[in-house]
Amino acid sequence: MSYIPASDALKGIKVLDLTRVRSGPTCVRQLADWGAEVIKIETPEALEPDGTLGAKRHTADFQNLQRNKRSLTLNLKEPDGQVIFKLLAEKADVVVENFRPDVKQRLGINYESLSTFNPGIILGSISGFGQDGPYAKRPGFDQIAQGMGGLMSITGEKGRGPMRVGIPIADLTAGLFCAMGIFIALIERENSGKGQWVHTSLLQAMCFMLDFQGARYLMQGEVPTQAGNNHPTSIP
Repeated sequence: MSYIPASDALKGIKVLDLTRVRSGPTCVRQLADWGAEVIKIETPEALEPDGTLGAKRHTADFQNLQRNKRSLTLNLKEPDGQVIFKLLAEKADVVVENFRPDVKQRLGINYESLSTFNPGIILGSISGFGQDGPYAKRPGFDQIAQGMGGLMSITGEKGRGPMRVGIPIADLTAGLFCAMGIFIALIERENSGKGQWVHTSLLQAMCFMLDFQGARYLMQGEVPTQAGNNHPTSIP
């Protein structure tokens, strides 16, 4: 199906989408909306028959997240799949993934490997808790990141306990942050001719979203609390 992108800013940029669930597809959807040519590489249905790592194809959720993308099925655990992926990556500008860091290394979808045969490639990565550190190998989910990042502790009515935000805000913001980083990396490549690795995490996105609450804590030791519908900068 043909489509008219919201912008032609990334026209001619080729993107390989290895992402799943929500944060990664959100990132690549934004690149597609900006005019990039996206190929979504999907896991064979036999390996993921129930759609547990993403909504089923004909649902509104899937169609929303995967709009403006073409599709290709590859089993990256098989040698033939690896060969085909390498051929695609040799001509790609961007690869985006949100595997756990150890899975990425095992599949060879890391920047060190990709840049050996495509020095200009940009790798965008989204993880739950960062690419290294004690939680690096743990899978991340939106609600967990909201809790660990402190957002749930300042959401809702005072005294009623932590409250999840009504949208998957960790997934969405991490996806948008990764898309912004890729956009900047593409601009930087115009000067250096080299690609780079851009990565963020659900937890990092939530820490950023604390904004003035985080600044007040770091500079004044003030611990933010729930304020309901009151604005914490306007209401005592």
